[in-house]
Amino acid sequence: MAIIRRWEPFREIETIQREMNRLFDRLMAPTKTEELGEFIPAAEMHETPDALHLKVEVPGIDPKDLNVQVTAESVSISGERKFESKTEEAGFTRSEFQYGKFQRVIPLPVRIQNDKVSAEYKNGILNITLPKAESEQTKVVKINLS
Repeated sequence: MAIIRRWEPFREIETIQREMNRLFDRLMAPTKTEELGEFIPAAEMHETPDALHLKVEVPGIDPKDLNVQVTAESVSISGERKFESKTEEAGFTRSEFQYGKFQRVIPLPVRIQNDKVSAEYKNGILNITLPKAESEQTKVVKINLS
């Protein structure tokens, strides 16, 4: 004998809603690195015919606390984050702080002239200009057609 169940559309909608809530909970939950207080700066890179331009967000970090090392194939940025905020209102004190070291290594898509790199730090943004190696600027690849 077959068991026939009546279709209940609202039960299906509730199931979908539960699954969507679980998905959003997983997306909004802090990652393991955020739980540990680790800071990983955001980076953006774009390429021009002569150079690579790297922009890294390091807000609240003093330039003297940054260590930037460049090789022909990668850029390594490390430093220490020291942030403290303290407010007092009507006898109530609120204090927040974040401390910790960070490091980020960014591989480069082309070889660069690491002895001609320039950098500028302004308003928490580190801008690095990485001139391409001469062989990369004039590189032409011939494609054989059969």
